[in-house]
Amino acid sequence: MEAKPKTEAVAGRNPVLELLRSQRELECVYIQTGLEKGPVGRIIALARERGIPVKDATAEKLTAISGITSHQGVAAVPAAADYARMEEVLRRAGEEPLFLVFADGVEDPHNLGAIIRSAEAAGAHGVVIPKRHSAGLTAAAVKAAAGAAAHLPVVRVPNLAAAMEELKTTRNMWFYCADMDGAHWCTVDYAGAVGLVVGSEGSGVSRLIKEKCDFVVSLPMRGRINSLNASVAAGILMYEVARQRMGLRAR
Repeated sequence: MEAKPKTEAVAGRNPVLELLRSQRELECVYIQTGLEKGPVGRIIALARERGIPVKDATAEKLTAISGITSHQGVAAVPAAADYARMEEVLRRAGEEPLFLVFADGVEDPHNLGAIIRSAEAAGAHGVVIPKRHSAGLTAAAVKAAAGAAAHLPVVRVPNLAAAMEELKTTRNMWFYCADMDGAHWCTVDYAGAVGLVVGSEGSGVSRLIKEKCDFVVSLPMRGRINSLNASVAAGILMYEVARQRMGLRAR
């Protein structure tokens, strides 16, 4: 009996190879542990040539991902929407001060989708995510974005820190890290080009990325828990940037 797939994966050596050759956007390629050589080696080489993450998986996981037992040790997860290039985002911004949201290791696709939805509503010019250790534009993320993924560019970069450094140099962008030990979110001036960095659900913003940021901002916790959902925190901070850009005063 075939298992019900948990994702919209493509399985089998020839189907995955043809998918790679088609230049369609892929989230990742899964390879069964121990099958890295021989015919599967061509798939791995082509995936890496295209910069697509290659992940190890057990036979059982491949069955769960693809919904079939005859997966031949290979499966690929197509992106449910196209990624954009940074050049497209810069053209979108035009003469406006650039406003980007950087998701550092947000692995829950529902959280990523919610961040994309809030970013589009708040007037951000795009969302930037890393290729590895992050959720991508899977069907679940696109569904959670509730249509926003069709309107807001999402850029997937090999190295988040390098992308930040380049934008600091070329666009004079200031980066604001959302973390618990920062300044009160309402006391910070978000003038100019803004890069808002939101961390993962569990460990927050990584040390390297935090060091690349110019400011650390935090949301006060008045209750008994000490953190907010990543997408909720991101939404609050995005709208503070939007409020200041619209010239509205807090009452």
